Amino acid sequence: MSYFVTGATGFIGRHLVQELLDHREGDVHVLCREASLPRLAALARRWGSDRVVPVVGDLAEPGLGVDPAWVAEHAGGIEHFFHLAAIYDMTADDATNETMNVDGTRHALELAEALGTAHLHHVSSVAVAGDFRGRFDETMFDEGQHLPSPYHRTKHESERIVREESAVPWRVYRPAIVVGHSATGEMDKVDGPYYFFPLLKTLRDTLPAWVPMVGVDVGATNVVPVDYVASALDHLAHLPDRDGEAFHLVDPEPMPVVQAINAFCAAAGAPRFVTSLDGPGLLPRVLRPAALLSGVVGNPVVQKALDPLTSRVGIPAEVLAHTSFPTVFDARRTERALAGSGIAVPDLEGYARTLWSWWEEHLDTSTGDDQRIRSALRGKHVVITGASSGIGQVTALKVAQAGGVPVLVARGKDKLEDLKALIELRGGTAHVHPCDLSDLDAIDALCTTLVTELPSVDVVVNNAGRSIRRSLKLSEGRFHDFERTMQLNYFGAVRLVMGLLPAMRQQKSGHVVNVSSIGVQTNPPRFSAYVASKSALDSWSNVVSSELVGDGISFTNIHMPLVRTPMIAPTKLYDKFPTISPAQAADLVVEAMVGRPHEINTLLGNAGAVAHTLAPRLTFRILNLAYHVFPDSTAAQGTPPPPADDTRPPARETEQLMLARVLKGVHW
Repeated sequence: MSYFVTGATGFIGRHLVQELLDHREGDVHVLCREASLPRLAALARRWGSDRVVPVVGDLAEPGLGVDPAWVAEHAGGIEHFFHLAAIYDMTADDATNETMNVDGTRHALELAEALGTAHLHHVSSVAVAGDFRGRFDETMFDEGQHLPSPYHRTKHESERIVREESAVPWRVYRPAIVVGHSATGEMDKVDGPYYFFPLLKTLRDTLPAWVPMVGVDVGATNVVPVDYVASALDHLAHLPDRDGEAFHLVDPEPMPVVQAINAFCAAAGAPRFVTSLDGPGLLPRVLRPAALLSGVVGNPVVQKALDPLTSRVGIPAEVLAHTSFPTVFDARRTERALAGSGIAVPDLEGYARTLWSWWEEHLDTSTGDDQRIRSALRGKHVVITGASSGIGQVTALKVAQAGGVPVLVARGKDKLEDLKALIELRGGTAHVHPCDLSDLDAIDALCTTLVTELPSVDVVVNNAGRSIRRSLKLSEGRFHDFERTMQLNYFGAVRLVMGLLPAMRQQKSGHVVNVSSIGVQTNPPRFSAYVASKSALDSWSNVVSSELVGDGISFTNIHMPLVRTPMIAPTKLYDKFPTISPAQAADLVVEAMVGRPHEINTLLGNAGAVAHTLAPRLTFRILNLAYHVFPDSTAAQGTPPPPADDTRPPARETEQLMLARVLKGVHW
């Protein structure tokens, strides 16, 4: 059995190819333009299979522009032809939609017929329903519905072509709004709900999370993660005797728009919206917000007038007219066909944070769009330790986005190479230098290499670190905890900076950013090894700053609050704690590089430092209370974790969450 896939380098396409490679046998032939062969080669390495075979062609050409000799050679050998190549963009113009969606589909049918394909699988869209009001089931297609945009019209027309003109037995699949992978968050572009993420980020950064926002009922939306779509496509395509049918790849329980936005607000830590009393039954249909919004914003003249304003917050005016669906998509046929497969649409609220994190770390362009940041970092070589994950990884992406050159340092070479490849794929430049920063000799060798190979060393970000959460009572026989923590967090960082200082002195400039901890200011219990190592680095930097300021070398200590990174993952206590994201932490690092303040602190951290100065005894008593409220971890106690099915609530969880929320960001 072999396959032919158009749009394999696209978002849904590459996940479908992975499904075929994982669960099916035979070659997967993928259509690819000549100019996109390098991108396909990169994807093939990611797929990790030699069964992916590129076929040079073009969607805009008859027969997809595939060489007739190739067609003759493979005629009769392609059982399944998947046509995914199209434009999925509400903002695209008529001509682009016509070429990609309509002409492209007709050309795909020509090739499928020439190949003698057994089954044609056409990925359409719920957009074919237009603004149909009511329940739209999988047997329905042309119901006289209005098609309000070029995208709606051309998706409807391309499906009509398949239904009426295909000589090959066909199946049609209509996904709803497709978002990122529910497990990884991976997404390749801003679309659908992602247009509103910059606005949610602004709300998060300007208002406390507890402030209620006023919202209105604008109807329901329907989103599905790409992994569900790809898995369903693979399964449905291989069911016997289903040709001539359409399948709705939708959430069978559509979610109100406000509820969906609130799921992302919760993920971002932004204020949430409450709906006003304007729902069904209280106002006539034509006066409800959903109808008014669709009617007004759907007008091209209004869109043209609004676009300069809405684009400032990253939302094209055309998108506002399609924030909700007037249609309820009946997916009972699809649900029956998927029964027993384990393939189902996950609850959005369960993976919203994953989607948000991916956008914040990979798709948010605010760093690159900030001229102040670009001016400060363009062309600068930034050495980042601990760059393989967490804060270091996102900092590297942001530096590259601003035109800087991240120099990636960590123990794991493979992860650094993956990060470098991602940066280069986005048009940036990065260098990889694996190093064990707990090995002082390895650091010396690294410094020699960096000074020799780099034209300059402009910034050093001491981000790599080791955190140990263990009470002194449980540490009395573990002095090596203190030695290991100090070795990496203090000696390793100092050794690196001292090794690079001669180059910085020679160029008469340089800046060092130390990712320290709020614990240095608040001194929470159980972190004696970790906080001591960070305090030592702070003190060293403060002392040498006065010696080096005349050489143009400066330091910034960031007293970072609790960050949701792999370093804190083993402490399951933190799963319910309020934390900042790695992207928020990376923004602080970028500000340290650009503004070069002596310190970056949080309000709570400053309050803790003042409390220790003005009322030390009272402060220690409060911390002692927290010491008794928060237990040592099972790992610190050397006891096995509770069984996976143990649903008993942790002791004193209420008190723990209350303290964690009041003293947000402190390590407990």
